[in-house]
Amino acid sequence: MNQAHTLSPPSYRPLAGMAWGFLAVLLFSAGLPATRVSVDAGMSGLFTGAGRAALGALFAAVLLLLTRQRWPTPQQCARLAVVALGVVFGYPLLSSVALETVSATHGVLVTALLPLCTALFGAFLCRHRPRAGFWLCAVSGTVLVLFYAGRQAEGQWQLADLWLLLSCVLCGLGYAEGARLTKELGSWQVICWALVLSLPILLPIVWLTWPTREVALSGWLSLLYLGSASMFIGFFFWYRGLAIGGVTLVSQIQLLQPFSALWLSALLLGEPVSAQAIWICLAVVACVALGRRYA
Repeated sequence: MNQAHTLSPPSYRPLAGMAWGFLAVLLFSAGLPATRVSVDAGMSGLFTGAGRAALGALFAAVLLLLTRQRWPTPQQCARLAVVALGVVFGYPLLSSVALETVSATHGVLVTALLPLCTALFGAFLCRHRPRAGFWLCAVSGTVLVLFYAGRQAEGQWQLADLWLLLSCVLCGLGYAEGARLTKELGSWQVICWALVLSLPILLPIVWLTWPTREVALSGWLSLLYLGSASMFIGFFFWYRGLAIGGVTLVSQIQLLQPFSALWLSALLLGEPVSAQAIWICLAVVACVALGRRYA
């Protein structure tokens, strides 16, 4: 089956887009806790970040070969490089390095800015102008999560927070540009090509940072999850949702990701979840639901 370079754009279906986005967020939510497990098991942050992407790239290469996809055009490759900068290198590598020195809970809370970054880049690149009510809901939800993040951090912001914030900016750009490319390449093809085109850079990083000490089995299992679910399968759902529901709207589903990730951190790492987190989560859900009316 050959893949045409130009696909007819999918119809705008906001509810379906949010449903696809929610499935992706469920898979992404375990990303930071699993990264922390890998680091605690004896892997470096660079190896974890590059290893998950390289593993995802191998899965992507097999799928592209089996479905006999055509190579993207040079112009599309340049845009795929922007996607890769954010979702293959920026977020995985920077967040993994940050989690060498901060907890998964801390990382989850700081990356609460990701939905707002995605919405801003989406509005700019896709020339979508939501009403003021949408931005009010988006900023309100973000402020709620950042308020909780500040309470949890107790003023102890550090260099790792800079890497986490930068990862959000780059990832938001990658999400928005990837959503635009889905109209030409297809939803799952975007992440597959971004991963495969990054492989020549990823493999040397993996080779140079390969663990020199014994790594616990939990680390390798976490890396397998990161490479297959968080770095590969989740993006099938995510770019599909962004394409049919709109980047600015569907990106707000990510506001729920910190809370599902917090509970996974509690389950996997024994990190506590307070009653305050639950109340803020409910308030964020309300912001997302209300924001949909103005998108």
